[in-house]
Amino acid sequence: MKTLQRYITNKVFIGGLLVIAQFAVVIYLFWTLSINYAVVYGILLILSALLVIYVTNRNSNPHYRLAWTLVILSFPPVGAIIYFIFGEKKVPKKLRENIGEAYSKDSPIFIENDREHIDKEIPKWAGLINYIENTSNFPYYENTESTYLESGEAKFEDMIQELEKAEKFIFMEYFIIKEGVLWDRVYEVLAQKVKEGVLVRLIYDDWGCAMFPKLQKICDDAGIEAIAFNPLVARLAIQMNNRNHRKICVIDSQVGYVGGMNIADEYINIGSKYGHWKDTAVKVEGDAVQSLTLMFLQFYRYYTGKIEDPTKYKIDYKTSNKDLGYVVPFSDAPTDDYDLGLDAHLSMINTARKYIYIQTPYLIIGYEMAQALVLSARSGVDVRIVVPHIPDKKVVNQVTKSNYEVLLEGGVKIYEYEPGFVHSKTFVVDDEACLVGTTNMDFRSYYLHFECSILFVNNPIVMDCKKDVLDTIENNCIEITLEQAQATPYVVKLFRSFARIFSGLM
Repeated sequence: MKTLQRYITNKVFIGGLLVIAQFAVVIYLFWTLSINYAVVYGILLILSALLVIYVTNRNSNPHYRLAWTLVILSFPPVGAIIYFIFGEKKVPKKLRENIGEAYSKDSPIFIENDREHIDKEIPKWAGLINYIENTSNFPYYENTESTYLESGEAKFEDMIQELEKAEKFIFMEYFIIKEGVLWDRVYEVLAQKVKEGVLVRLIYDDWGCAMFPKLQKICDDAGIEAIAFNPLVARLAIQMNNRNHRKICVIDSQVGYVGGMNIADEYINIGSKYGHWKDTAVKVEGDAVQSLTLMFLQFYRYYTGKIEDPTKYKIDYKTSNKDLGYVVPFSDAPTDDYDLGLDAHLSMINTARKYIYIQTPYLIIGYEMAQALVLSARSGVDVRIVVPHIPDKKVVNQVTKSNYEVLLEGGVKIYEYEPGFVHSKTFVVDDEACLVGTTNMDFRSYYLHFECSILFVNNPIVMDCKKDVLDTIENNCIEITLEQAQATPYVVKLFRSFARIFSGLM
């Protein structure tokens, strides 16, 4: 009973009901007008036809355009109304301007990079690094120690130890925070640090944390500066699609964490409903932490209006004598004209010459990604993809499986993580480069969410990432064969094909 009460009093549930009620009223009014007034109906039909032309010619993902074209044509004139309410993905103007331009590439927190240096030292990867820097304004670094964390247990044990050492500030940014053992432990440390005079700030996504309604008050009571990203509002002009999917922790600008893990018990395998939860993260110590600090300050500035001098959070590190390779943290946002997460994935696939190993919870990909993977495999590259065996979202998993046959026919190898759910988002290529971050191989991550990742080139962490994937495949995965994919019952294939049409809206 308490669980039921908790759900029906949740702001997502209440807000959803209010939105549905508003939507029903709008549809009723337009439907009544169209039935009783032939002229109105004719105008709406013409509007629907013009809207289809507009949608099909938009510079957006083909799956997204196809899905909305079907909606508009299948339910005229109601489909057009639905599109106007829900179909526009445009980020609010204020969000575009204030986040996207919070700090320019000329900010003193950034370092001066010698592009001729990477052109000479790592010509194979210089193009991708230059593209990231030109697109996101985040530079590459060399003076950075990196640690690969192959599980949620390893990441949070290490992170809590570093949190306890904090002396100046702690910046944390997470998509999901849930009540439980992990949050209690993190909160205990954060509250204690506030008492010690440490500045503690937290940015959490309002949708991702909707089932934790007391989070804001708990943080306020402890003196933690907590901010809800894109607060849920029960109005019909929905702008909830653009969620903050980033997971960042920065401590004193000396230590930073990025990866797939949220702050919830399933990430440390307590009470997981989906078997064993496999995830990964990276820890960086050195110059590259500055970019993570700036990512956090961009969002903090937007919500508070406080324009802080980023140099006050900048620390100069001693130059390491080790060959640490190149570290490139970057963020991706729907506020610009670039799909940097998708572009980075495609670039790594196209750059691979020996192998590319991928871990992803979702494989909701478009034509260009499928073709890139197949082209790489048919060119002799060993392409392997690890996906979950036990899904967290069943319909989404069926769309993932809908891509199996075409990829397997093209020579791509697909493995399912048999013990449970793999939430890792990693790419590793040719013993030279790896990418670890928050970007899934799906349309939401590529086009709608705020994401962050770190590219490592000629860094020792690359081999750790490779080892993790190969160990996972060898010890915990089952390989999916083309024969198995082809033997899928026709009814299931039909459902997957239908779901795939609307994958651009998932």
